[in-house]
Amino acid sequence: MPGTTLDRTLAAELVRDLSTNGASTVPVIAPFTGEVLHDIPHSTADDVADAATRARVAQRAWRAASPAHRRRILLTAHDLLLERSDALLDVLQTETGKTRGQAYEELFGGVSVTRYYALSARRVLATRRRRAGIPLVFQDRVSYKPKGLVGVITPWNYPMAMAIMDIIPALAAGNAVLQKADDQGVLSILSTRRAFIDAGMPEALWAVVAGPGEVVGNAVVDAADYVCFTGSTATGTRVGERAASRLVGASLELGGKNPLIVLDDVNPETAAANAVYSCFSSMGQLCVSIERVYVLRPVAEAFTKAFVERVQTLKQGVAFDFSTDVGSLTNSAQVKRVQAHVDDAVAHGATVLVGGKARPDLGPMFFEPTVLTNVTDEMACMKDETFGPVVSIYVVDSVDEAVELANASEYGLNASIFSGSRSRARALALRLDAGSVNINEGYRGSFSSADAPMGGMKKSGLGRRNGPEGILRFVESRTIGETTGLLTLPRTGPEFARLSGLMTLTLKALTAIRRA
Repeated sequence: MPGTTLDRTLAAELVRDLSTNGASTVPVIAPFTGEVLHDIPHSTADDVADAATRARVAQRAWRAASPAHRRRILLTAHDLLLERSDALLDVLQTETGKTRGQAYEELFGGVSVTRYYALSARRVLATRRRRAGIPLVFQDRVSYKPKGLVGVITPWNYPMAMAIMDIIPALAAGNAVLQKADDQGVLSILSTRRAFIDAGMPEALWAVVAGPGEVVGNAVVDAADYVCFTGSTATGTRVGERAASRLVGASLELGGKNPLIVLDDVNPETAAANAVYSCFSSMGQLCVSIERVYVLRPVAEAFTKAFVERVQTLKQGVAFDFSTDVGSLTNSAQVKRVQAHVDDAVAHGATVLVGGKARPDLGPMFFEPTVLTNVTDEMACMKDETFGPVVSIYVVDSVDEAVELANASEYGLNASIFSGSRSRARALALRLDAGSVNINEGYRGSFSSADAPMGGMKKSGLGRRNGPEGILRFVESRTIGETTGLLTLPRTGPEFARLSGLMTLTLKALTAIRRA
């Protein structure tokens, strides 16, 4: 079967939607085949500045439009994404090398987020009364103003979903967007953007640029009133520092070394089947996928046996239908990183239970799902994020030991607990240092919820996407206080002398009735 179903004419047409006048181009490789998919023109810093100017002009009318108008366009785009789902899945697979099922998972998440913010933005951002400092004397209201131009820098692994999770709430709040797309995800992003343009969104309102981070990425950060970044901790730190130097806010979703704790009350076969998907979905190229598994000793042998057997049954290959379980890595750098982690672990005494090698017979970026044991501190895969199809299994003797090891990481993005008792797992979840904790699932319980905040602790990032928190990033809150005229507050010393007793009595009364 060919490694792409993408029409090259369509690819060239989509690329013309980039905001660029630059003459330099770079080839983009199709992961399934290693062939050049298309040449992408890189933007310049001047291109970014021009796109930012046009986006700001478009934002004025977009902000002035009614919430109902914005809602109507977003819901129309939602429907168009569903109507075009087959073509979008083809593009996602062609650019990322993931399976049809995992491409659908990404599409499902992006469409869900679009619907959520279309329907919830007006409610979340409505002007509301707040409790006044002196009841009856003052009234306070809080309203929200869009920040203006939101800069969004997105990665190659989930190009559609990571874009939508930041861009749609920004648009729903009345902002314009300037997005730097990774070269490998440009077609997925432009295909998605086209649905919003066809739904009635002004083209300039969501500008897409591409090019090297040190030029184009920096220019996006410098042009924006707020910045969203998804990617590595090292790069995200630099983005955050650059934004902070301008007193511009940023939300950063960064790396993870996500742990799974398997308690001693699980069904080993069921737990293993669910754990395998949690580790190898999108070939582990997912910020919330599991890389460390801590299994309590009473079930360790049975769980590990079932886990390895399940991995051995996974069907790996190229298919633009639902016939494969795992696909390809996305680029040659990922193949090298994964192989280096495995080789380093083996050299230091780790055991490969299954996998451990590339599969050039399937395609240039294929690597077998790999399970390691006897992994120790000196190995790179112990604490460094692999971001590939490699998982290490550790046997522990107590829940306390499992928690200690799970938390012994500079990252804190996602964690998981498998247990026969959901109440036991819920209690344990509160002890884990992670922005998301999933019970009897690796990541989809939290990752699939548009209404629940997602983000990391420690070096896994700052801020939250999704939920009300995900749209409140993109607005400035504004408090409007007014006097009712019922009482004139003291302005002079004698007036304070007369009224301070009454004001103190008011404080005591509010405390007595437990009113904040």
